[in-house]
Amino acid sequence: MARTLPLEGVLVADFSRVLAGPYATMLLADLGATVVKVERPDTGDDTRAWGPPWTESGSAYFESLNRGKHSVTLDLTAERDRAAAIELARRADVLVENHKPGALERFGLDFESLHAENPGLLYVSVSGFGSAEGAELAGYDFVVQAVGGLMSITGEPDGPPNKVGVAVVDVLTGKDAALGVLAALRQRESTGRGQHIEVNLLSSLLSGLVNQVGGFLATGESPERMGNRHPSIAPYETLRCEDASLAVAVGNDEQFRRFTETLGLVGMADDPRFATNAARVHHREELVVELENVLGARPAAAWQHRLQRVGIACGQVNDLAGAVRYAESLGLDPTIAPGSGDSPSVRNPIGLSESGHAHPSPPPRLGEHNTEILDWLLGRGVPPAAPEPDSRARDLTGSGMDNHPI
Repeated sequence: MARTLPLEGVLVADFSRVLAGPYATMLLADLGATVVKVERPDTGDDTRAWGPPWTESGSAYFESLNRGKHSVTLDLTAERDRAAAIELARRADVLVENHKPGALERFGLDFESLHAENPGLLYVSVSGFGSAEGAELAGYDFVVQAVGGLMSITGEPDGPPNKVGVAVVDVLTGKDAALGVLAALRQRESTGRGQHIEVNLLSSLLSGLVNQVGGFLATGESPERMGNRHPSIAPYETLRCEDASLAVAVGNDEQFRRFTETLGLVGMADDPRFATNAARVHHREELVVELENVLGARPAAAWQHRLQRVGIACGQVNDLAGAVRYAESLGLDPTIAPGSGDSPSVRNPIGLSESGHAHPSPPPRLGEHNTEILDWLLGRGVPPAAPEPDSRARDLTGSGMDNHPI
């Protein structure tokens, strides 16, 4: 019996660009949705020009966010293209946009206008700072990391605030957007009604700060930078070994006893300075000195192997090459090549026992599907064919794209 993906039959009109919105729509595509990406003529999504690095077909940045989609180029200031965009929205189950709040109203692509004609539409707005007082503010991940407090807790105590090494706020927001779509789709099953889903970078970041912002709300005191250390647990940090650093996460007293006994530090777990987590946090400096005196005698990989065998969470600090190799060694199949000759991308991390994994098509070339999409929207053709991973030709009949007659 053939297995289907959970979002097959869902049509997504993607009017977003850069990271958060395209990441959300890629997740939906991975789960089986048909995603039509609307891009500006000639230039397309900003990230098509963001490089290096480049692949043989374009920007590695763009390709990391846009597999499994169709690309159609529309100039919203041109009457014919604007009509096509509105028709796409009328047929869609989901529309995702990340323009400034209110910017699409002049094109008839705002929620109120579209909801009147397509009551079941789920309209997702992604912004930097919401639709109230922050509506006019430009929002990029780096700026939100700064104003949202993430940089204040990232970096060494005696160094400057640092951003995280990836646009993690955009990723969090994209996941929130996709989660909102799934919740709204479920509600629509019982009500038949769509709704306006709003997410913004600052709110997603504050939610993602979990215990750090929780500590502030409980005490009124902002946490400070601690490098790789945890404010409430010890040892929960990187420790120097003979050749590299080892990340060690010891979450309770029983684990600490196993950890120290494996290091040969018998009796350390009964030392009043280290017997409880609270005591270890208070005496962290002394604790680290004693641990690193032992760890420094062997390579990090040797300690990792030895400690993992007794159930201690630890791992050598890898670069990305090492990270991918490690995931492969654990049988996680971390990457996927959408088509023959295409650059690999990171596999969707969600595993579904009844659906298996999607095998998405390669990221589309700019305007690759103009003819199919426009003919369909203008009533001159049949539902377009989605690109197959290798042949770029997969039938979309039954995908939801033909469920809304012109």
